[in-house]
Amino acid sequence: MNEPLEVEDLERRRPAPRREGPPGGQRGHASAERGGGIWSPPRLSMRWWPVFQRNLLVWRKLVIPSLIGNIAEPLIWLVAFGYGLGALVGQVAVGGQSVPYILFLASGSICMSAMNAASFEALYSAFSRMHVQKTWDGIMNAPVSLDDVVLAEMLWAAFKALFAVTAILGVMLALGISHSPKLLLAWPVLLGVGISFSCIALIFNALARGYDFFTYYFTLFLTPMMFLSGVFFPREQLPGFVRVLADWLPLAAAIDLVRPLFLDQWPAHPWRSAAVLGVSTVAAFWVALALTRRRFFG
Repeated sequence: MNEPLEVEDLERRRPAPRREGPPGGQRGHASAERGGGIWSPPRLSMRWWPVFQRNLLVWRKLVIPSLIGNIAEPLIWLVAFGYGLGALVGQVAVGGQSVPYILFLASGSICMSAMNAASFEALYSAFSRMHVQKTWDGIMNAPVSLDDVVLAEMLWAAFKALFAVTAILGVMLALGISHSPKLLLAWPVLLGVGISFSCIALIFNALARGYDFFTYYFTLFLTPMMFLSGVFFPREQLPGFVRVLADWLPLAAAIDLVRPLFLDQWPAHPWRSAAVLGVSTVAAFWVALALTRRRFFG
């Protein structure tokens, strides 16, 4: 998860762009006022695509370190717990059948990896572009709205998450953990996981005043979700009221969709799990956009 931040050499050397005419912030503020304030519906266009391309061009210089940083930690978890603890646990009951613990762990940890990769990109890297390097200010000198910039950052973080889990899934296939053909359907689900958690992370990005603030997000939000969602042990082991709460977490919904695919089965309640992910994504993006508008124009 802890990959190196993108150091944008060209932008560091380039002088700050001169604003000619109405600044991007004033344009966005006027637009927000016409649309009903910071909580108005998102106004999106295809102008997010050049912003996405710009992030891709910068990231190409760091593909190898990014790949190593994204897959090293999940694979350490998989080897240490899957093979080490798995030798003690043996089989785990899932959906009325017993499966090897390493298969149980792999199907949950790949969702956790998508969550972590998207969160890291939408927090540290996005905050660097937004606040430290002022890249967003430069972009909004062009005819690109803040809404499009936030959308591009969300999709970029989801792409980074999909890139990471694809590499991890390749290693899992090489280790022979699962060879189910249904794993092909895991890719769109894992992309949805990346989108959902990048939206949630962008809320904290809009609130942050420094990198230290993100410690609260990882410690108080992601870590409890990781242990309550069934990554390391079945949620049936949790107390009743905690289990009810855990069943509605976005990560738990993702695992409920992905784990059966690893077992060459179909999810038991796919529409419910997809609805949890979808509603949390839409709500989180709206809140993140409103808080980002307030930060820039409020």
